[in-house]
Amino acid sequence: MAAPDLSTNLQEEATCAICLDYFTDPVMTDCGHNFCRECIGRCWGQPEGPYACPECRELSPQSNLRPNRPLAKMAEMARRLHPPSPVPQGVCAAHREPLAAFCADELRLLCGTCERAGEHWAHRVRPLQDAAEELKGRLEKSLEHLRRQMEDALLFQAQAEETCALWQKMVESQRQNMLGEFERLRRLLVEEEQRLLQRLEEEELEVLPRLREGAVRLGQQSVQLATLITELEGRCQLPALGLLQDIKDALHRIQDVKLQPPEVVPMELRTVCRVPGLVETLQRFRGDVTLDPDTANPELVLSEDRRSVQRGDLRQAVPDIPERFDPGPCVLGQERFTSGRHYWEVEVGERSSWALGVCRDNVNRKEKGELSAGNGFWILVFLGSYYSSTKRAFSPMRDPPKRVGIFLDYEAGHLSFYSVTDGSLLFIFPETTFSGTLRPLFSPLSSSLTPLTICQLKGRSGDTLVSQ
Repeated sequence: MAAPDLSTNLQEEATCAICLDYFTDPVMTDCGHNFCRECIGRCWGQPEGPYACPECRELSPQSNLRPNRPLAKMAEMARRLHPPSPVPQGVCAAHREPLAAFCADELRLLCGTCERAGEHWAHRVRPLQDAAEELKGRLEKSLEHLRRQMEDALLFQAQAEETCALWQKMVESQRQNMLGEFERLRRLLVEEEQRLLQRLEEEELEVLPRLREGAVRLGQQSVQLATLITELEGRCQLPALGLLQDIKDALHRIQDVKLQPPEVVPMELRTVCRVPGLVETLQRFRGDVTLDPDTANPELVLSEDRRSVQRGDLRQAVPDIPERFDPGPCVLGQERFTSGRHYWEVEVGERSSWALGVCRDNVNRKEKGELSAGNGFWILVFLGSYYSSTKRAFSPMRDPPKRVGIFLDYEAGHLSFYSVTDGSLLFIFPETTFSGTLRPLFSPLSSSLTPLTICQLKGRSGDTLVSQ
């Protein structure tokens, strides 16, 4: 009988006197009794003392509670040896008594012991039947509200599904519109390409025969002149009799020599490379560019907003710093490009000379040198005709533009210049492998009342940036 008594004593010692269950986080009061921390906390619900022990009713001015870890281990052992039996329905899990009341404040069922506990003294505790009748009425009203909510939810669900279907139709319709429009655009571009190539071929066939005819005629004249020169050189070597014999005929032929210059054929191409909508498309890569005053040549005058530059007649008293161009009349943009696509526009107006493009950030700015691609400059120069930094020179194909667009695709090694005035291509550099940091370059070259002005971003229209 000793073993059962020991087991029973273990259960009793490991049981809380308040909840009648094994201790959970047991604590000890000043008087030496143990309770679950949560149980004694509910029992001592008042914020201030004195606090009475639920077992011996000894008062304590403070709620001094000390953790009892050995008792916690004992309770865990008892729980393993004698797991608590399942609590039947309608019985209090804490006190194993029938649930006979309901606390309206905490919305929980109470047994007699729970009802007598101090934590419910100020609560609204009612008999089960009365509480059930009251809550049943509340639940029925809630059901009416929930049913209305359910109806609204079903209606909203149907509307949401209809909206989803409508949205999908709209997206699909827009997708088909895009596919159709771009397909039409591709056909139009192909047609425009063929039209421009045909016009260029017609222009070639119109001018080239005249140029070749002039070249052939000059070739014939050169042969005749060479023959006459050879004859006269031989006559000059003859003695007097031979030199003077038939001299009249020779002199007549010399007098008859009249060089016919070639026909002057205008070298200005009427057919230009203009891809419809290209400049507008490049606007989506438009960025805000401003001038860097620390790089400006002393003869250059920048506007207050750092968007315009002119070449003055006098050198300004500015610090001679390594970043400054001197003697070159150049200024760089503040922006630095190491990747991506970038587009900006410059108003050149009626200027007779200018230079625009990009350069490496580490170019030599202090010594006179050639602004060539080999030295890190990719620029287009206008001096009545266009010149590039790759030593290529060509005549303008039409009236010079008033506004120039520059497009840089760093990864593709692409740099091109466009006339924003009519959307045509001015010049495109051969594909280049860019490396390091690139910066926009501006040079007014000569003095003029018209400055070089970077066109400012004014706003957006859809995805297209609009300049002023």
